[in-house]
Amino acid sequence: MDYIKNIFLYNPQEPLLFTRFYFWAFFGIVLFIYSFLYNKKYSRSAYLLFISLFFYFKSSGWFFFILIFSTITDFYIGKQIHKSKTPLHKKLFVALSVIVNLGLLSYFKYAYFFTDTFNTIFHSDYHVINFLAKWMNDATGTHFEVSQILLPVGISFFTFQTISYSVDIYRNKVKPVDNLFDFGFYVSFFPQLVAGPIVRASEFIPQIYQDFKLSKWEFGYAVFMILKGLVKKILIGDYIAVNFVDRVFDSPLRFSGFENLMGLTGYSLQVYCDFSGYTDIAIGVALLMGFRLPVNFNSPYKADSVGDFWRRWHMSLSSWLKDYLYIPLGGNRLGKLRTNINLMITMLLGGLWHGASWQFVIWGGLNGVGLIIYKYWKRISPYQHLNTIPVRFWKIFITFSFITFTRIWFRSESMEIANQMLYQIGHNWDFSLIPSMIFSYKYVFLIMTLGFFVHWVPSSWKERYTDWFIFTPLYMKVIITTIVVFIVYQSITAGLQPFIYFQF
Repeated sequence: MDYIKNIFLYNPQEPLLFTRFYFWAFFGIVLFIYSFLYNKKYSRSAYLLFISLFFYFKSSGWFFFILIFSTITDFYIGKQIHKSKTPLHKKLFVALSVIVNLGLLSYFKYAYFFTDTFNTIFHSDYHVINFLAKWMNDATGTHFEVSQILLPVGISFFTFQTISYSVDIYRNKVKPVDNLFDFGFYVSFFPQLVAGPIVRASEFIPQIYQDFKLSKWEFGYAVFMILKGLVKKILIGDYIAVNFVDRVFDSPLRFSGFENLMGLTGYSLQVYCDFSGYTDIAIGVALLMGFRLPVNFNSPYKADSVGDFWRRWHMSLSSWLKDYLYIPLGGNRLGKLRTNINLMITMLLGGLWHGASWQFVIWGGLNGVGLIIYKYWKRISPYQHLNTIPVRFWKIFITFSFITFTRIWFRSESMEIANQMLYQIGHNWDFSLIPSMIFSYKYVFLIMTLGFFVHWVPSSWKERYTDWFIFTPLYMKVIITTIVVFIVYQSITAGLQPFIYFQF
């Protein structure tokens, strides 16, 4: 009986993750039932909506009511935007969608940040209250904690999706969906629900009404993406995190400047493998059901400028911020000063989107400064139009170093940790200890070297081994998959680690 409860009830210690065997058993059952429904559009939407809500419940508990509320609200707001006869009424309903969604996001994600900031500025002593828990206790006699607000998993992602739906209807880029099941399916589609990519209504909704199709090439590609994501996440990201990176960031003063620098460099690799690994799995899982998600990463550490990096990193968020924030603010249409201000606002809010702390604001601000400086530098740089190997290497090195430097604030759990790491990197160097340190963490550095090597190899190489896997016979795919899965799960040294972007 307890085993059955564990299957169907939420356990905060064991959320439903792509990396758990339980998920793949769950997905196998989902696919089996889906094989009877995939050609019935209404039935498949209703079925995948139910499955997605169950997935979210297993990932975030009763917060799935927040997802349902957001879905129902924006479904009917979208209808009203489309029906409205005047531009003013359309704008009012769009504003209502933005207020409701950002209100939810702000309450759950930024209540502590805003309250602490207000108390610091005005020397007050206000406390956060969980009004939902209080109302539930008053109404039903329950005893939920009212002094703590927990963050629903994926709220930053699905609120941005529902906002894009309302705005795209207003801009006549998409028509309202036919029924609530279709819209709920779009909002809650489980492969990308909790950590993206952020899927726009204009990209995904048309797929709901298309016939199912999955070619042999797409099947092979989907399996390859899932395997690639597992290797990135578990074999590379989790291994270097548990065995080195987390130790350095937990206590920078216990490690030398070189170790801190390597820990920071390792984190750049870890966060990429973790997040892009999730996206790869999401793309593969969705494709097996006939739905195509957008590419979210394009070898970001090959970027030769900060601007190029943000065209390659978390592309769904970067393009969302551009189209729904930067351009509405005026973009680059209102002069140089206003363009720079709009850019800084976008990057600061992009930083705050990632987390409710001043470290994320600093991280976003530094990237904004980097973008502005690059805008002016490329006008006078004698190397701007040179593409020789030394010049390209230097550009990539500078860009990677800057992006990695900013991640001190992205990863540090407090300003104290960030300051300690900066101090160690700036002062505490003993070069005689470097060889022994490298030997002590030889497997970590071997994995890091492998990870960066694969990342930096030419795209043509990657296309070749991808196509090789896709065109292998089915029995070879089964053999390769078995070997990869065995190796990946043998590399686990400290339990399965949650995906980093679940916290956002």
